[in-house]
Amino acid sequence: MKDYLEPKETRRHFLVKSGIFLTAAGLFGAGCSTGPEKEAKTSAISATEDLMREHGVLRRIMLLYDEMGRRLKQGEDFSSQVLAEATDITHRFIQEYHEKNEETQLFNRLSSAGKLAELVAILYQQHLAGRKVIVEINAANTEDNLKNPAERARIADLLAAFNRLYRPHAAWEDTVLFPAFREVISGKDFAAVGETFEKDEVKLFGQDGYAKVVGQVADLEKKLGIYNLQQFTPKI
Repeated sequence: MKDYLEPKETRRHFLVKSGIFLTAAGLFGAGCSTGPEKEAKTSAISATEDLMREHGVLRRIMLLYDEMGRRLKQGEDFSSQVLAEATDITHRFIQEYHEKNEETQLFNRLSSAGKLAELVAILYQQHLAGRKVIVEINAANTEDNLKNPAERARIADLLAAFNRLYRPHAAWEDTVLFPAFREVISGKDFAAVGETFEKDEVKLFGQDGYAKVVGQVADLEKKLGIYNLQQFTPKI
């Protein structure tokens, strides 16, 4: 089956080649400039859109955790390597890269502006809690433990705890934190933050780092048999 997403470039260039971008161009193109300057501006992705796209990666990882948790509870097997690779992506891409960017750029700026202090404190504590959960999952993830009913149940509970934490966490960031950040930063500084994110991504993950991470997640989905998006459509 052909992959749903076969990105070849960094995320800032992805929209140019995506069906979504082409559809948008068809919908809004009549009466809009389509010259090179206009296309260059449209293809750029803002700092907060960068973060929201990374939340999309997180949500796909949580689908992996949902499936592995289901199998653990129902006595179905999967390789410990699949869980190890999923938590590695979570640690490297989400916690050490994405969350660090949120903390240094968004949390600090909002705190300095005196906005959303309570929410920022909660989100930061949740980052710390999420890292502890991943450490526990990694420690418990052994082939012997995956054969032990009590340990299987404990790992399933840890996966469920991670997802219960991050689903509302990401939703609040998308709907409250990110819009507030846009209100406290100038247009010039906002653009500079986006460029900083892009440079950090290339430095840590390579020129097509985001595309590689999405591809790694897709490979894990295929190993667990949950890559086919159609299977999630309810039969009604």
